[in-house]
Amino acid sequence: MHLARKTSRSRLLAAALPLWLAATPAPASPAAAYDVVVYGGTSAGVIAAVQARRMGRSVVLVGPDRHLGGLSSGGLGWTDTGNKAVIGGLAREFYHRIWRHYQKPEAWRWQRREEYGNRGQGTPAIDGERRTMWIFEPHVAEQVFDGLVREHDIPVFRDEWLDRENGVIREGGQIKAIRMLSGRTFTGRMFIDATYEGDLMAAAGVDYTVGREGRDVYGEKWAGVQTGVLHHRHHFGVLPQPISPYRIPGDPASGLLRHVSPDPPGEKGSGDHRVQAYCFRLCLTDVPENRVPFPRPEGYDPDEFLLLLRIFEAGWRETFQKFDPIPNRKTDTNNHGPMSTDYLGANYDYPEASYARRREILREHERYQKSLFYFIANDPRVPAEVRERMQRWGLARDEFTDNGHWPHQIYVREARRMIGDFVVTEHHLFGRQPTPRPVGMGSYNIDSHNVQRYITPEGHVQNEGDLGVRLPRPYPIDYGALLPPRRQVHNLLVPVCVSASHVAYGSIRMEPVFMILGQSAATAAALSLEAGCAVQDLPYDRLRQRLEADGQVLEYHR
Repeated sequence: MHLARKTSRSRLLAAALPLWLAATPAPASPAAAYDVVVYGGTSAGVIAAVQARRMGRSVVLVGPDRHLGGLSSGGLGWTDTGNKAVIGGLAREFYHRIWRHYQKPEAWRWQRREEYGNRGQGTPAIDGERRTMWIFEPHVAEQVFDGLVREHDIPVFRDEWLDRENGVIREGGQIKAIRMLSGRTFTGRMFIDATYEGDLMAAAGVDYTVGREGRDVYGEKWAGVQTGVLHHRHHFGVLPQPISPYRIPGDPASGLLRHVSPDPPGEKGSGDHRVQAYCFRLCLTDVPENRVPFPRPEGYDPDEFLLLLRIFEAGWRETFQKFDPIPNRKTDTNNHGPMSTDYLGANYDYPEASYARRREILREHERYQKSLFYFIANDPRVPAEVRERMQRWGLARDEFTDNGHWPHQIYVREARRMIGDFVVTEHHLFGRQPTPRPVGMGSYNIDSHNVQRYITPEGHVQNEGDLGVRLPRPYPIDYGALLPPRRQVHNLLVPVCVSASHVAYGSIRMEPVFMILGQSAATAAALSLEAGCAVQDLPYDRLRQRLEADGQVLEYHR
């Protein structure tokens, strides 16, 4: 069984920072202790900090991020909302502020608002008075997050990296302070880990897992290896004929093409260490005045994409299907098809890797995606209609201006997942098991990306791991999913790397849900301080009353 209870003083050195997060002068060392310390500048982290401040608590937002908002400001502008009716509270306020921005005529620089139409326009808010917009440009989302922390006078310490070896200072079950690699120490009474990686949770010695559970762990139908399961259109079954994985088709002795694993995929339903693929969500444009041509990256090798050429030769022409339109003639470009922006198999060690190793993984993902787009736009072997159309696109010049117009945040679709006393599984998503203490709701389908590209017994290439399972209705997420086991830590909440199975996390892992859970985590932290109790002992009725008063949606009625 793969599920390992890892208490995670990282055994890997937390060393060099990514080059694209080069050090900048930091604010003076904080002198005060805070009621709530939020680690991680993701969307969940910002919302958690704002909620704590609105409840009258002193709060600090600290983390490795140079830009606030995580994926919501890092290229994922085509929001995975699911059922919008269950998105309430500060999450809905965020999307309302997005809507307000696009009501301004000056917001439409590269496109008329009438031309864009209603593709990014939400339905009226639940209260009938506010409106929302769910699709937006990256820099607009960042402006909203920056505005929220500025309005609430929240101190933000950017480019601060947790000392994962010795940086969690504890007394028994209480975290007293966290220390960064810079030497700065942040003292607090409550802590929230809002990172995509769960670094604070892990360094605090909380149980967690990485990879996929087998079916034997929680009895889930969709658990573990999923050979033969072909959901969405991200697999080779969409092609009219099978594809050989070998350099000389049908000849194993000729060697494998790049990006095909020689390893067996594993027994169906068994657990493994594999993590669903990552990618950068690119913001592209076809406006000539705002377009930066796709760069030829260092280390570019066109033969890396011989497999993609075979896919084209088989007649596949869906390259541009996930160039989802966002305002001002830009895109949120996501993975689509048998071989696309997802870099399968290149991220297995990312969740627990040292900072130095993570830097290598990020740079390799960047090289892969830059090579992919440069190849499609320039290689004469690419079908002319595809190549010529790709040449009309490029990176948006007015996005990510301090990072070469490349997103500052990779899509960490899944990393560590906490193992709490309550673990959300597919049984809760389908309503087969009760959720007694809801603190928010999810509604998106179970959506996990492929984890590997392997050779079938017939000698063909195939992808594995993609899940697209429709849920019957929105589902509640239990308070226990945010809580470490009581025996481990009493004053930590985890709204991103929640206690959930791989299958359930495939639905939970959406940015609106992270904002919802960030607000609920901060509410619980503030109320626990008021009650003078561990977060595990907070009376649920008291928590629910405050969540509902602040607009959180905890039940769904058709």
